[in-house]
Order: sequence, then structure tokens, then C-alpha cells
Amino acid sequence: MKPAMETAAEENTEQSQEKKGCFECCIKCLGGVPYASLVATILCFSGVALFCGCGHVALAGTISILEQHFSTNASDHALLSEVIQLMQYVIYGIASFFFLYGIILLAEGFYTTSAVKELHGEFKTTACGRCISGMFVFLTYVLGLAWLGVFGFSAVPVFMFYNIWSTCEVIKSPQTNSTATGSQICVDIRQYGIIPWNALPGRACGSTLESICNTNEFYMSYHLFIVACAGAGATVIALIHFLMILSSNWAYLKDASKMQAYQDIKAKEEQELQDIQSRSKEQLNSYT
Repeated sequence: MKPAMETAAEENTEQSQEKKGCFECCIKCLGGVPYASLVATILCFSGVALFCGCGHVALAGTISILEQHFSTNASDHALLSEVIQLMQYVIYGIASFFFLYGIILLAEGFYTTSAVKELHGEFKTTACGRCISGMFVFLTYVLGLAWLGVFGFSAVPVFMFYNIWSTCEVIKSPQTNSTATGSQICVDIRQYGIIPWNALPGRACGSTLESICNTNEFYMSYHLFIVACAGAGATVIALIHFLMILSSNWAYLKDASKMQAYQDIKAKEEQELQDIQSRSKEQLNSYT
């Protein structure tokens, strides 16, 4: 009876040790996750996805509105159509590039996290590794400036659509109906420079303008441009976040390389001291 009880106790002890080992392993794995890089990656992916997806659909809706209401002659807005089509292809490239770039930065965050280095033991930094980290810092800085310009540029269609929408609201207001006729209030798209001055009709007034604002294409394009602008802003914030992380990692690698050089020199000096002591002992033994 006693051996059976001891066997059961040993099995319970082994199970508890296995559970404890799994728990410690999970804690170490969670400690090795670069949460700052993970948050920045998620924010970057979300911002780029919003900008590319919403921007692509909004540009298509803008062309449809122009063709139907402001520029009936295709030759008048042919250049604008080509530019918008080119921008849509650029959007495809931006989405693909930042998907890969975000994964690369996340991987760089994993490999430069101190918790991961503690998991896998001592490591040695190289000049190539520090150079790559510095290159990521510079590239992220340049991309941040570029996206800052994209954020400002994406606010332009929001401003244009807001002006059209606010003009429609003025037409609908009771004060306008009592003081002026709706046909006197117009929006001329040609003044924004997106279509030439000889484009016809070029502007919309009164009830025509109000009907444009009530279309589903106008409503969707307006709100999609707003979301695309917000996505560009989120991408700028994500790149600033990445820049801070990469700068911190580069400084960490720089300090680690100095510590590595110090440890190498110290180990070399200790080895030389041991060699001198061993030689001294050998000489003393030879005299005796």
C-alpha cells in the first residue's frame, strides 16, 4: 500500500513540475515579445489599409461625380483621369511595400529585444548589424516625412468636399430661402484647378448642387476621403513610434558593442595574467 502512495505522490510532483515549467516558458515567451514594435506594426498596417482602401474607392467616386455633373466632355478631364489612375496604381505599391516593411521592422524589434537575448544566451553584435539598424532609422525617418506630406495632401479633397457639402447646407437652410434664391448659390470646381476653365458645365447651382450632395457617390466619397486622411495620420504616428523604437534599439546595440569590446579586453587581460602566473609557477618549480 505504501509503495502505491509514494508512486502517486511522485506522479503528482512530476505533473506539478511540468505545469510549472510550461508556465515559466510562457512567461519567458511573453517577455520576449517587443510590445512597442507590435503596437506600432498594428497601427501602421491599420493606417495604410485605411488610406489605401478608402482612398482607392474615393478616387473612383470622384471621377464618376466629375464626369456626370461637372465635366461632360471626356477630353477636358482626360489628364485628371490619368493622374487618378496612376495614383490608384501607386496605392497598390504603397500597400505592398508597407506590408513587407512593417514585418521587417517587427522582426528587427524581436531580434533586438533584450528579453529575447536573455532567452537565447549571450550574443555578439557586429558592425553590419549596427549599420542595418542605423539604415532602418534613416529610412523610417524619410518615410515619416513622406507620409507627413501624404497626410497634408489627403486633406485637400476633404477640404473640397467639405466646401461643397457646406454650400449644400446653406442652400437647405431657411435663412437662405428667405433672403436669396438657391440658384444664386453655386460651386465652381474649376477654381480648384482639377479641371480646365473651358470645361463645361464646370459648376453646379441651386437644386442641381443639392441633388449632387444627395447622391450616394458624393456621400461615400466624402466620408471615405475623411477615413483615408485619418489613416494617413495614423501611419505618420506609427512611423514616429517606429522611429523612437529603432533609435532606442540602435543605442542599445551601440552600448552592447562597447560592453562586448570591454569584456573581450578584460578576458584577454585575465588570460594573459593566468599565463604569467603559470609561467612563474613553472620557473619556481624548475629552481626547486
